[in-house]
Amino acid sequence: MSTDKKIAVVTGGGSGLGFAIADKFIRQGIETIIVGRDMEKLSQAKEKLGEGAHAVSCDLSNLSSIPALVEDILKRFGQIDILVNNAGINMKKVFTEVTDEEFQRILTTNVSAVFAISREVVKHMLSRETGSIINISSMAAQYGLPKVIAYSASKTAIDGMTRAMAVELSPKGIRVNAIAPGFIYSDMTAKALDSDPERKAKVFGRTPMGVMGQPTDIGEAAYFLASDASKYITGVVLPVDGGNSIGF
Repeated sequence: MSTDKKIAVVTGGGSGLGFAIADKFIRQGIETIIVGRDMEKLSQAKEKLGEGAHAVSCDLSNLSSIPALVEDILKRFGQIDILVNNAGINMKKVFTEVTDEEFQRILTTNVSAVFAISREVVKHMLSRETGSIINISSMAAQYGLPKVIAYSASKTAIDGMTRAMAVELSPKGIRVNAIAPGFIYSDMTAKALDSDPERKAKVFGRTPMGVMGQPTDIGEAAYFLASDASKYITGVVLPVDGGNSIGF
């Protein structure tokens, strides 16, 4: 495959924010590999995304499989210019009822897998002295949210990793940034808020723009951070939240 095009890898690219990011990249002429566990879901996403989309199945919670995944992508596509660490899992549960196993399962997918795939991709990026890594953080790292202790811990770790990676890797040509999405529209979030008027009022009451974001808003932010338009930006955690994180 010709290397004159940029090559991106988007984990969790089969749905939601990952799909929106992949869609934006492909529309901008970036060959994009979507990675996820469910090959059927990935195939359906690939069909919707059209030419320029490629699907690779991998369970990122199986950390030992990640080096082979990156090696396979490099063999097939020759390079990786952009890595978006979007794949993640969540669990709502009362703090005292969360088991050690449940806590660790979320940290493995949301933190350890992000570290492992970034490490393998960075080994390649270092040889080319260029690259952009974008981690997906969360409002849960900006302020306290109840019943998501493991998720909150994992996303706070992502913010710290983003800054540490940026300081170490940016002198070598690799920029590292993160996006912290606010309340982004989906059928699931809309249904959840509509069924809980008190929570819905709270969400919009502290969101200065007064509306939910769209998945495309995250796609646009990711493309900006992946492109040369942000060539002097590294180590930032960019809230895309309608002002929710600074709302009163």
